[in-house]
Amino acid sequence: MTLLGRTQTFFENDSTLNPKRTAWTSATIATGWTGSILALKNVWYKESWTNSFHLFDDSQQWLGMDKIGHVYTGNLITKNIASLYRWSGVNRKQSLLIGSSVAFGYLSSLELLDAYSEKWGFSWSDIGANTLGIAWYTWQELLWEEQRLKLKFSAHLSPYAQYRPNTLGGTVSERLLKDYNGQTYWLSISPAQFMNESSSFPKWLSFSFGYSIDEKIHGDFNSYTVLTGKPGLKTFNAKSQYLFSLDIDFQGFNPKRQWMKTLFKVINHVKVPFPAVIFSGGKLEVSSLYF
Repeated sequence: MTLLGRTQTFFENDSTLNPKRTAWTSATIATGWTGSILALKNVWYKESWTNSFHLFDDSQQWLGMDKIGHVYTGNLITKNIASLYRWSGVNRKQSLLIGSSVAFGYLSSLELLDAYSEKWGFSWSDIGANTLGIAWYTWQELLWEEQRLKLKFSAHLSPYAQYRPNTLGGTVSERLLKDYNGQTYWLSISPAQFMNESSSFPKWLSFSFGYSIDEKIHGDFNSYTVLTGKPGLKTFNAKSQYLFSLDIDFQGFNPKRQWMKTLFKVINHVKVPFPAVIFSGGKLEVSSLYF
């Protein structure tokens, strides 16, 4: 397709509704939704399936990290779905409606799997966190037509997974996904987005405010004792961590190539490692490079 005498690239949003792109997007989403639900039911939930719907209140577990994860996930899915429909030529408001609806429907279907699992159950706090994440993306697009209060994620390997590998993960990939002690969620703000275009403040520079936890071995207990061998017993006392750091907003760059703009959108979900100030357990610490 040509736009004003030039050829439209694959990565550019279509200016008008593109039936082929719309069909491809819808089919991909439907396939991914159905396939992932079936795979999870037959693999992840296979041994714990009960055929009995039940509720589960996990709102107090993991010092809130699980719920913040749901907020981040709802935000991320909404953004990706809405972006795909914008790429297909669907207008902004309709893309937001589709993105938020699909995100809510998909995450709710995952919650229904939990509802029939012996290990878990239907969690209203999960539904609330999912909804907050969806709304967090949607209202910014409606208000500013861009994301100014960005939710980001970073992770590192904590030393605690060895004490409960079945819960916190055994392999590197499992630990990055399951060990909340190594995860941090960030609210990243670029001051330049609130300034005039003529401002000299770097558009790529952001300030980030993070939340994480430390020494949290068990979801329900903030104090947990394990047998370590030497010197014997070790007690961990869980605590919240509040962080401040700098970040790079890749939206602040304006590369000429469309594929680079797409790449920057993808990596902008992740917080870039920087020095950080950490407030934890009543103490102030500084990390020279925090992941």
